[in-house]
Amino acid sequence: MKLLVLGGTLFLGRHVVEAALHRGDEVTIFTRGRTNPELFPKVERLLGDRDGDLTALEGREWDAVVDTSGFAPRVVRASAELLRGAVEQYTFVSSGSVYAETPPGHDERTPVGTLDDPTVEEVTFATYGPLKALCEQVVADVFGGRGLSVRAGLIVGPYDPTNRFTYWLTRIADGGKVLAPEPRDQPVQFVHGRDLADWMLAMAEERGGGVFNATGPDRPLTLGSLLEQIRAATDGDAELVWADERFLLDEGVEPWGDLPLWLAPLAEPESAGFLTADVSRAVAAGLAFRPLVETIRETLDWARSGADPGVTLTDGPPAGISREREAELLAAWRRQAAA
Repeated sequence: MKLLVLGGTLFLGRHVVEAALHRGDEVTIFTRGRTNPELFPKVERLLGDRDGDLTALEGREWDAVVDTSGFAPRVVRASAELLRGAVEQYTFVSSGSVYAETPPGHDERTPVGTLDDPTVEEVTFATYGPLKALCEQVVADVFGGRGLSVRAGLIVGPYDPTNRFTYWLTRIADGGKVLAPEPRDQPVQFVHGRDLADWMLAMAEERGGGVFNATGPDRPLTLGSLLEQIRAATDGDAELVWADERFLLDEGVEPWGDLPLWLAPLAEPESAGFLTADVSRAVAAGLAFRPLVETIRETLDWARSGADPGVTLTDGPPAGISREREAELLAAWRRQAAA
């Protein structure tokens, strides 16, 4: 398959290119040449800018395109319209954040978020999901049934710049008393970037279209079970200390940011179902997941290698709390529990 990747040098894009090369696909990447420019020296690299300079894409043809870097509808429309006659299938990487609300088990029919001003292009916590939803609509308008919108959940694995999953691996592997947030029966969902890439490429080859929730695993997983499996897989001496949700909130611990994967339903009950997306449609279409222990060990090996993901996040520091802050909270929790 002749594949064009819009992006391809950051996190999921890297997994897409690596998976495509592993399949034997002929790959072209379109980038600005700023992020990890040393990657994939044998892959055709077209330089340009999605926001204003698509010249390098003109007059070319590919079987499919994977768009890993679209956030503004106007920008996505420019590439989609240019490529309408140049590719047979367009895969757009969207987000599980598109939904206006996330009731438990929400599926692809759940209403998406909207913007009062649909011309807004600044990506913030409030606009990210609705902007992705508008991008999906652009792809559907331009490509119809040849457009695939992938509502990706939390993506994990090597090259992850967010530390949202990796935090728990490195912290538990370090051993000692590890602060863990109640409720431990909170559902969690995530997908290895390579599993997502493999599935998107298979869909592209089949010229598949539509909208899919794409996260995992394919059976329920709780935060407690995940952390215990990480503890077992890392062969360390970590002891999980489960602190009360109200205590953590009162201490100013930030859900999702300070303690990744923690949603704190007491603080935001409307978000309690965020990590419960119904993925049955994608699973029926071939989305498969490697064993959790493999994801844990592979990601930990990458983190321990000291490899730099090659990008500085613009929306704040990587997730997780410092060891000093954790120690303070553990001490405060012991005092409260003993009172």
